Amino acid sequence: MVNTIKQRHILNKLGIESLNPMQEEAKLAITSSDNIILLSPTGTGKTLAFLLPVIAGLDSNCIEIQVLILVPSRELAIQVEQVARDLGSGYKINAVYGGRSGSQDRLDLRHRPAVLIGTPGRIADRLRRDSFSVEHIQTIVLDEFDKSLEVGFESEMIEIFNALPKIQKRILTSATQGVEIPEFIGLEKPIQINYLDDNFSQLQLKTIVSETKDKLPALVKALCNLGNQPGIIFCNFKNTIQRVSDFLHQNSISHGCFYGGMEQKDRERALIKFRNGTHQIIIATDLAARGIDIPEIKFIIHYHLPLKSEEFTHRNGRTARMNSEGTAYILKWKDEELPVFIKDAEIVELKDAAAPSVPEWKTLFITGGRRDKISKGDIAGLFFKQGKLNKDDLGVIEIKQDCAFVAVRTSKVTKTIEMVNNTRLKKKKVRISII
Repeated sequence: MVNTIKQRHILNKLGIESLNPMQEEAKLAITSSDNIILLSPTGTGKTLAFLLPVIAGLDSNCIEIQVLILVPSRELAIQVEQVARDLGSGYKINAVYGGRSGSQDRLDLRHRPAVLIGTPGRIADRLRRDSFSVEHIQTIVLDEFDKSLEVGFESEMIEIFNALPKIQKRILTSATQGVEIPEFIGLEKPIQINYLDDNFSQLQLKTIVSETKDKLPALVKALCNLGNQPGIIFCNFKNTIQRVSDFLHQNSISHGCFYGGMEQKDRERALIKFRNGTHQIIIATDLAARGIDIPEIKFIIHYHLPLKSEEFTHRNGRTARMNSEGTAYILKWKDEELPVFIKDAEIVELKDAAAPSVPEWKTLFITGGRRDKISKGDIAGLFFKQGKLNKDDLGVIEIKQDCAFVAVRTSKVTKTIEMVNNTRLKKKKVRISII
């Protein structure tokens, strides 16, 4: 079990005062039992709930993979990997998923991580192609198992479980319940931790009525009323996203887009720019309903409603996270009837308001990352000393394996690039440009 002093250090590093009751109960159950189902609303901290005891149970003398975490999407793989890295455990942690090159996977797996995170298709592929030992993989986590056990993943999931003969501990997490767990998972007499009925969320549900069938004018008016707050607009189709995006551009509302048809690099950059404030708004499909942890999201707007209540729940879980306040707005045509799973959504009246102001931040791309031994402190030092920035002019810094991103105040971007481009960070000469 994570000792009290070490746990306090980790929580301080993450900016968390204490674990919530669900996390405490999950930690105890995972430490003492081999079959666990953890059900808790989106945004209540399930990732930390299972990572703390799982990493605490690792054998520091083992040089092979010990834990496998399966997730249904690339974004959730990246998210879980980042949270695991933020714990600062000292163990090697890697994620593999579609959109990455196979050579990158092989490079990361040459020196085995203690914890491997990945999507079912990519994990099954690596088990087929690579010669690493699976003898020490004794713990498997199915995060968002309601999605990863859907029919589309079934063959890969069966292949993965058949390839892992030494699994002893099985941990399944979800924000929804009622999913049938197939026999090949091997879950026997599980302990179920169910917080779905607890009043964790401070979510408010409201309705915005569009007088016209084309809801775009009402959407723009809503965004003007909401002002400069971070939020997500959910659409059901990528074609609609393009139409909404074009209309927001015409009305000078800065935003990003996020959907399955985008290149993985562009999806990641859209989220980076959203997290650091370059974009306050992101237009997305249900791909963004899971696995993007941006706690400060203040609202979501259902431009289209999902067909299933479960996806409605996951969308709404993007806001009002970890006991924060947030609002889910349903944008409906006046003659449109809402599905039965939506109740008690009060109607809000929109006023005339100015468009949200231009974002204060721009995102810069740096051609060096973790592989070059570059840290956030190195980047901050470069921008403060050579770039002559004040502390308030430098925003969020994110470091990847081979690159990094930093938010710089819009008014300082052009001059800053002139001063820091083509300079050295550690031993690497880096190029710095705006994205």
